[in-house]
Amino acid sequence: MKHAKSLALAGVLAASVASTAAAQKKYDPGATDTEIKIGNIMPYSGPASAYATIGKTEAAYFNKINSEGGINGRKINFISYDDGYSPPKAVEQARKLVEADEVLLIFNSLGTPSNTAIQKYMNTKKVPQLFVSTGAAKWNDPKNFPWTMGWQPNYQTEARIYAAYILKNHPGKTIGVLYQNDDFGKDYVIGLREGLSDQANKLIVVESSYETSTPTVDSQVVQIKTANPDIFINIATPKFAAQAIKKIGELKWTPVHFLTNVSGSIGGVMKPAGYENDQGILSTAYLKDPKDPQWKDDPAMNEWRAFMTRWYPEGDQDDASTVFAYGVAKGLEQVLKQCKDDLTRENVMKQAANLNFEIGIYLPGTKIKTGPTDFAPLEQLQMMRFKGESWELFGPIMSGEKS
Repeated sequence: MKHAKSLALAGVLAASVASTAAAQKKYDPGATDTEIKIGNIMPYSGPASAYATIGKTEAAYFNKINSEGGINGRKINFISYDDGYSPPKAVEQARKLVEADEVLLIFNSLGTPSNTAIQKYMNTKKVPQLFVSTGAAKWNDPKNFPWTMGWQPNYQTEARIYAAYILKNHPGKTIGVLYQNDDFGKDYVIGLREGLSDQANKLIVVESSYETSTPTVDSQVVQIKTANPDIFINIATPKFAAQAIKKIGELKWTPVHFLTNVSGSIGGVMKPAGYENDQGILSTAYLKDPKDPQWKDDPAMNEWRAFMTRWYPEGDQDDASTVFAYGVAKGLEQVLKQCKDDLTRENVMKQAANLNFEIGIYLPGTKIKTGPTDFAPLEQLQMMRFKGESWELFGPIMSGEKS
C-alpha cells in the first residue's frame, strides 16, 4: 500500500515538474524549442546599397552563433529582404515577414524613410521593430511607439555636437548645408539649428537638399560653394557623401568640412572619394575604426577580425559598417539571452528595455544602456578628424543631449 502511495506521489510530482517546465516556456509566432525567426529589411540594391554589407555581416554573425549551438539551445533563422531603400517596398517586406514568414521580431532594418513607413504597422501588430538601423530621434518614444527601439546615437544629438564645436572653434563663421530630403536629412538640420540656437538663421547662409533618386549631388555642391560659406556640412548617405567630398576637391574649395557619422566608413566613403580630398574632414565616432592603428592589437577588434576572416571572408575589413553590424548583432544576442525561455514579443521588448552592458568594439567608456522610458541604447560620441588614410579621435566622449 505504502509503495503504491509513494509511486502515485512520485507520478504527481513528475507531472507537476513537467507542467512547471512547460509553463516556463512561452512562445509567440517565430519561436519554438529549436528556432528563433528574425526578420530584417536591408537596401541590397538602390541608392543606399553601400549598407548591404550590414545585412551580410549580421547573417554571418548568426551563422557563427548557430555553429556554436544557438542561443539558449535555439538556432537563429535570419530572413533578410531587399527594399532598395524604398519605403513602399519596405512596407511590403515587413508585411511578408510578419504575416507570411511569422517572424518573432524585425531587427535592425535600415533607413529612416523605410522604418518610418513601417513604424505604425509594427506597433499596431505589436511586433518588435528592434534596434532600427537609423539614428532618427523618433525611435526613442516608448510612450507612443512601445514596439520600436533605436540603437545608434541619434542624428539630432550628433548635429548638436557639431553645432557646439562650431560655436566654440569657429565663432561667427558661415555655414552651408547639404542634406538628403527625407527624415534622415531633416533630423540633422533640426539638431544643427537647435545647437546653433538664436545664431542659426545668421550663420546658415545656404541649405541645399537632394533626392535619393538623383544620380549626383554635384549641382548642389556648386550651388552651396556659390554662397561661399566658411563651413560645409555634409548630411548625406555614403554614395552621395563620397560624391560631395570628391566634387569639393575638384572645385579646389577648402571649407571646414563636417561629415555625418553614418558616412564615415573608410572603405565605403573616404577611399572612393580619394584620400587627397578627405584631409581634415571632421566627424564623430562611437565605434572603434578598423583602420585606426591604435586598435591594431585590441582584443575586441582582434575578435571581430577573426570573425570576419572565418565567417565573412569576402567582407571589407576597412568598412566600419561591418563593425557596426557585428555590434548590433551582439546587442540582439544579449536581448535573446535575457529572454531565456520566455520568447514572447512582449518579453523581447521588456528585455531590450533592460540593458546595461558594454561591447568591446565601441569606444572605451561607451555603455549600452536602456530602461522602460529610455529607448536609446547608445548616446555617446567622440569627435574625429581624417588624417592620412584614417580617422584620429580627439576631445572627450560627449552626449550632445539637449541642455
